[in-house]
Amino acid sequence: MNGFMLDRVMKDVLRVVEPLQDDWAARFQIINELRDVVQSIESLRGATVEPFGSFVSNLFSRWGDLDLSIQLHNRSYISTAGKKHKQSLLKDIQKALRKKGGWYKLQLIPHARVPILKIENIQHNISCDISIDNLVGQMKSKILLWLNEIDGRFHDMVLLVKEWAKAHDINNSKQGTFNSYSLSLLVIFHFQTCSPAILPPLRDIYPGNVADNLKGVRAEVESEIARICATNIARFKSRTVNRSSLSELFVSFLAKFSDISLKASELGICPYTGQWLEIESNMRWLPKTYAIFVEDPFEQPENTARAINARQLRRISEAFRMTHLRLTSVHQNQSFILNDLARPQISQFIINPSGSASAPVFNIGNYPPVRPQVHQTRAMQPRPGFRHQFQNNVPRFNMGNFPPINRQDPHAGTTQSRPLVQHKTPKTKRIVSNPNSLKVGEPSTPSETYNGQGQQKWRPRSQRQVL
Repeated sequence: MNGFMLDRVMKDVLRVVEPLQDDWAARFQIINELRDVVQSIESLRGATVEPFGSFVSNLFSRWGDLDLSIQLHNRSYISTAGKKHKQSLLKDIQKALRKKGGWYKLQLIPHARVPILKIENIQHNISCDISIDNLVGQMKSKILLWLNEIDGRFHDMVLLVKEWAKAHDINNSKQGTFNSYSLSLLVIFHFQTCSPAILPPLRDIYPGNVADNLKGVRAEVESEIARICATNIARFKSRTVNRSSLSELFVSFLAKFSDISLKASELGICPYTGQWLEIESNMRWLPKTYAIFVEDPFEQPENTARAINARQLRRISEAFRMTHLRLTSVHQNQSFILNDLARPQISQFIINPSGSASAPVFNIGNYPPVRPQVHQTRAMQPRPGFRHQFQNNVPRFNMGNFPPINRQDPHAGTTQSRPLVQHKTPKTKRIVSNPNSLKVGEPSTPSETYNGQGQQKWRPRSQRQVL
């Protein structure tokens, strides 16, 4: 295996899939627009719109979806709406969005385990999944964000694995393959089980079932979870001794799961303990009704890979095996590697990044076609007046009165002097006037709130007070 060549190709892939400033701004704009809609709905008076998922975890690509939770007003207490009530509220949102315009492909999925409303924004062509009172989803996202505190390779590895999975058509739960959350958990599990381990068992980060503990006063519950996680993360930040390169970690990741179709018949993947566990000896996982079990460490014993069937599992295993075989072959070149790691659109974007007229138009996932400009844009400083909620290196998405966690060394324990991709995310200072709701770029004074909801619209830094 040519590790240098593989590292170089990975660097190129990361450079393409990393979100640009406009990608952040587009999502903030969508959040603010949906807040306007929610405020207009009588049944959602006082509700807040709060993002979660890969956007909050800083694990999304330029063309990633946006997950949003409508948190119902329940004074300072955590709201627990029933499934029928959630279905009714999502119907109200669907009607309001149709009336307002600017959205299409509105699809209500009322009977899913978590009822959702799927929509797409016409202006930005970004898909959104809206759910009600999905506080557990928000907590999962924040903890995944904080894991970057221990080792920054986690962020890069997740983006690479998700792009590789898309290239092999195994990142689509609708078609019986992995969802993106499951893939993130596989990366966590790999980092827990490689030698020496990079990440600890997640029970050493939060020793409990997060979903069971979301009761009571929201600010107090969230602050306590954040305090526990911050304390435990601090214990592991300086302990990373695994100095494997990103290419070595990726190849060993493929090797570990290349026979997953065989292992899954007897063993389950448990990031909470950081171990393969025998399904027959784990009463929480019985009776065995799934082709593969990837337990949710924050909502045990839920299976995050429940959509995968036996036929697709064999195809997934083959994708792992064949990619590993090709990447470890002596007969490889940059083109072969790129074809294995990324979709054709990404490959063309890397091969011809000049932005010339002959460059391919990049249009994945119905995103507005843009000409390649990654290298130029990433080298630029943020536009005057443009700031968002994320600090350099690690986003400080301080939601719900969460103490921000700063990363001092993004690649502690590695041989790299700097990350493969320098994440240039601008700084923003802000005021937290209501610890019970996420605020995307809140105004400098409470008087600038709108309609009394308590959530604020994103505004340029020039219009905000600097702390």
